[in-house]
Amino acid sequence: MSSEKNQQFIYRKNDLEQKRWDPDSKLGLPGQYPFTRGIHRSMYRSKLWTMRQYAGFGNAAQTNKRFRYLLDNGQTGLSVAFDLPTQMGIDSDDARALGEVGRTGVAIDTLADMELLFDQINLGKVSTSMTINATSAILLCMYRAVGKKQGVEPALLKGTIQNDILKEYQARNTYIFPPKGSMRLITDIFDFCAKDMPNWNSISISGYHIREAGATAAQEVAFTLANAIAYVEAAVSKGLKVDDIAPRLSFFFVAQMDFMEEIAKFRAARRLWSKIMKERFNAQDPRSLMLRFHTQTAGSSLTLQQPDNNIVRTTIEALAAVLGGTQSLHTNSKDEALGLPTEASALTALRTQQIIGYETGVTNIVDPVAGSFYIESLTDAVEKEVLEYLEKIEKIGGAVKAIEAGYIQKEIENSAYQYHKEVEGKHKIVVGVNEYIDRNEEQIPVLRVDPGLEDEQKASFAKIKAKRNNQAVEDALKELLQAASSEDENLLPYICTAVEAYASVGEISETLKKAFGKFRPSLNF
Repeated sequence: MSSEKNQQFIYRKNDLEQKRWDPDSKLGLPGQYPFTRGIHRSMYRSKLWTMRQYAGFGNAAQTNKRFRYLLDNGQTGLSVAFDLPTQMGIDSDDARALGEVGRTGVAIDTLADMELLFDQINLGKVSTSMTINATSAILLCMYRAVGKKQGVEPALLKGTIQNDILKEYQARNTYIFPPKGSMRLITDIFDFCAKDMPNWNSISISGYHIREAGATAAQEVAFTLANAIAYVEAAVSKGLKVDDIAPRLSFFFVAQMDFMEEIAKFRAARRLWSKIMKERFNAQDPRSLMLRFHTQTAGSSLTLQQPDNNIVRTTIEALAAVLGGTQSLHTNSKDEALGLPTEASALTALRTQQIIGYETGVTNIVDPVAGSFYIESLTDAVEKEVLEYLEKIEKIGGAVKAIEAGYIQKEIENSAYQYHKEVEGKHKIVVGVNEYIDRNEEQIPVLRVDPGLEDEQKASFAKIKAKRNNQAVEDALKELLQAASSEDENLLPYICTAVEAYASVGEISETLKKAFGKFRPSLNF
């Protein structure tokens, strides 16, 4: 440490001591329980967060091209966006997929698409995050199969699968099966990954979509942790040991525009989770107590109006995530309120992360905000509100019961309504939307997915079905149905067998529906 920096540190520490504030005794140290100040002792001084830009559109070939472009420009991890049919377990040639193929992400029907998606990308060297939930087991098996074809053993694959179905019932609605069947798949993935893919994060418990649906910062943390508790309890009830699964649990939060509150939110979430794991689940492995999380800047904060302003919004949100101690980060592109990001805007978003990481100096300090009276008091306030929500959910019977009762959904709806009232009444200013409006703003280029790609994807899928061993597919699906109809077999090996026979996402999903049924939400709230 330079003499000048050392003097600054001594001054600040003495200043705090005069006010009877001792960060070491009040907060603990970085890398130590309760991890308020970060899960690693040196944080970004030794290694920056993973820069993981979310990408996916059209077909596998197009998305592969975008992946390789971003990797060539310094991205350090991949993050896959799947189209709506893939998320919902519907094949591209299904009538229900009409007009949606490749629109909001990449279309994946069979293992052949996954092979093309990662063409010329060494899965032994890159970490991949996949935002997929209802069909997460299928896509995980596809990724594993691609790794095997590349000569990469499953134990060496690194990445994360979102696999968080409870928040789908709460906020996003890309579910297929009822909660019981969905929870079975999730715990099967926990068990399978612990044994077969030990470096893979078997779930990314997401507050992002909860917040984007309208929740407050405290609700985002509370409902996410309630879901996490439900997942751990489900795993334990199946005989899995906490310390076998907890070190590979990860979280996914949003970074919104209230800069100070977001930093405090991340600190409160870390502290709360460490206490829950230690006191409620009696976890012994220090890694089980660490809340590791990915952050994405807020899509809901981006505006159609004056889209260049979105670069500023994203920068502020990304800085909050870094000061809050995130392990990986996606920065949204300025044009995402208009459509899928262009190559140029995606590059600007990546450069935003790189500028924060290499030019601002915030990575020179392990915990730049520690001891700030406002940050610490705000962290305490968020923690207190989260605990109040967790107690309410516990009284209802846990996250699953709270979902079935409609409690969580209603809380999110009320918060969303309140926010929009504040914007409409100008109690909350959104620059370019309800104040400082520019009637003559210039239009920017918008990426359009070629409608012809849908026909190309259908034709490609038809070729795979024609040349695969259809008897092997039929046999694999029959065995999967039999296993899913029982209650004591792990379904992942059966799904992997079906995937490797080039069974489709839709075929496997329909087979599981025969065993689990299809979820119909209650309207009684």
